[in-house]
Parts: sequence; structure tokens; C-alpha cells
Amino acid sequence: MSIYAIGDLHLSFAADKPMDVFGKQWSNHPERIAKAWKQQIKEHDIVLLPGDISWAMNYEEAAPDLQFIADLPGHKIMIKGNHDYWWSTIKKVREHLPASIFAIQNDAIAVGDYVVAGTRGWNTPSMKGFTLEDHKLYSRELGRLRLSLEQAKQAKLPILCMLHYPPTDETFARTEVIDLLEEFEVIYCVYGHLHGEAVFHAMPKNLYKVPCELVSADAISFAPKCILK
Repeated sequence: MSIYAIGDLHLSFAADKPMDVFGKQWSNHPERIAKAWKQQIKEHDIVLLPGDISWAMNYEEAAPDLQFIADLPGHKIMIKGNHDYWWSTIKKVREHLPASIFAIQNDAIAVGDYVVAGTRGWNTPSMKGFTLEDHKLYSRELGRLRLSLEQAKQAKLPILCMLHYPPTDETFARTEVIDLLEEFEVIYCVYGHLHGEAVFHAMPKNLYKVPCELVSADAISFAPKCILK
């Protein structure tokens, strides 16, 4: 069993929001993702999907996007991104997910020799323009991350973590998110949300004691990234 990760799929089979408006690098991106996915990933592999799965506004619109993912090989584990407007309560999300997809929210799931935790995250306090509303959302996400990591710890397995937002800012400052990752001895963290060539080359692959990697689809050339074999 190998573990892969790819974030920010931004699918829109029903919502009709083509991503190539953000640049030619996004042209035909679902087909490119599917081709690379099928070339690499076997049925027993795990694929981590750290948010921004679909542009859909409701479950009806999200259905073809989720089915697209379900039809690809492997077991998939996802978290919510800031653009996943279709995602309401975790109970309803899980009711609508195809069998090969599992959603994490305030909890964790054991897969093989590892356990996966995660939450969306938010902008960090050291970022420019951080507001009182940002503080509220950031604090809530810290609580959700702790809940998820506490459940993961009970499995007594090495912990992998998914975030949608990066765990730090553009200066790579220490944050409470990083403190939590270190406290629970997370062995690997993947995140998405960020786009643009300048950002791709700037983000480090290690943050303090925790290996972290940016896996936005466009950052990894629309091919799932193998993080563990």
C-alpha cells in the first residue's frame, strides 16, 4: 500500500466553472488528473484529498464530481476546503459519499499502518490583514485539529495530517498549528490552497520538526504525489 496526495481538484462537471479561466495550465485538468492517477495508483493505495474538491453549491451539483473521484483507483480520504460550499454537516456529507471515499471532520481514520487526521485550517494570525473574524475561524479550526489529532493518537499508529490552508504564513513563522503537529508527533503533513509558480518554489518541505508538503493539483503538475510507500 502506498499513500498519495493531491489537493484542489476544483471539479465542476455540473457547476460549469472551468478552471482554465485561471490560466492555460488548468486546461482539461480533470482528464489530466485521471490519466496520471490511473497510471500510478492501485486499488489498495490511499489518496489524501486536502480540500477544494468541487465548485458545487449543493450535493446534487457535487454528485458527478464525487463520482469522478470514486471511479478512480484507490481509497480516498478528504477534508473540506474553503471553496467546498456543498459540504454541510459531516453526517450529510458521509451520506452522499460513494463507498471508496471517506470524509474527516473532528475525527480520524486508520488506514493500514497509519492513521489520518486533518481539518481545513485558516489564515494564521501573523498574516497581513488578519481580522477578528479570522481569529474566530482560526481558533475554531485549532479546536477541530486538536480533536482530530486526539482521536488519531488513540490508534497508536504514526499520524499523517491533512490541512487545506498551509500551517504557516509566507514568512514560515511558527504557529499554533505547527505546535499541535509537533505535540502529536505528526510524521507528515500535506496541504493545498496555494497557487502560482512563485509560491510553489518558495514553500519549504519541512516546517520545524514536521515534514510538510504543498500538494495543490497545479503545484504537482496534476499528478498525485506519492508521500509514503
